[in-house]
Amino acid sequence: MSQAAPGRVGTSTVGRGVLPGFRLTLGFTLFYFGLIVLIPLAALVLKGTAMTGEQFWRAVSDARALASYRLTFGAALAAAGINAIFGTIVAWVLVRYDFPLKRVVDALVDLPFALPTAVAGIALTSLYTPNGALGRLLAPLGVQVAFTPLGVIVALTFIGLPFVVRTLQPVIADLEPDVEEAAASLGARRGQTFRRVILPELWPALATGFALAVARGIGEYGSVVFIAGNIQMKTEITALLIVGKLEQYDYAGATALAVVMLVASFLLLLVINGLQRWAAYRKPIAGD
Repeated sequence: MSQAAPGRVGTSTVGRGVLPGFRLTLGFTLFYFGLIVLIPLAALVLKGTAMTGEQFWRAVSDARALASYRLTFGAALAAAGINAIFGTIVAWVLVRYDFPLKRVVDALVDLPFALPTAVAGIALTSLYTPNGALGRLLAPLGVQVAFTPLGVIVALTFIGLPFVVRTLQPVIADLEPDVEEAAASLGARRGQTFRRVILPELWPALATGFALAVARGIGEYGSVVFIAGNIQMKTEITALLIVGKLEQYDYAGATALAVVMLVASFLLLLVINGLQRWAAYRKPIAGD
């Protein structure tokens, strides 16, 4: 009887899973992914290829489009870089220290996720206009945020912070404080401990958070359109330029700009994935 029970349990449980078989689930995954992602992207590319090469180049390389590229990608990279620094500090504090209202602060990190982007844009604009609460303090210093490229960076920093913090928090939580104490006992200074012990552990997650923040910043519209002021050749992002072309029924021009943004996003993700692979390869060496 003692041998029959395990056999009965084995025949009833082995080979069974919560979901159906691999082929069915894989087929559904490919179908869903193709329907939601691949088909719309393929339609966008096909619409862009309907233009001649000269028409496509003229649409994506005029002075107004180039100015929007510089602002969009430059502001997204700058905001993601700021969040990479200060988001790491915020994640470290939330994981390693206990302080009053810690749960409130931790919940506020997700506010840009839940807050409608238009509301965020209006709130930031009201704060940083020359008559706003913060703009009034910055005006005597000669600093203008609203309706300048700096305002775009501020908006993208606001909406990109959660990507860095939430990506780093689990990694910091898994990083044992004993490692830092061991490095200190061996004579390592704080800077050396961070550079040679902590940073190699955080780098893959930090690169991922940075990439997500850049990707979100490149495609952001609602929180930027208010604070930017939409001045041609100065504070006009590419997403706004695409919307403007659609309002003018220039569907071919809007599609051409969208294809450029799509290709740039793919290249950005490839670069970040390469950095993550490099970091994973270098991690054992850095630990030594």
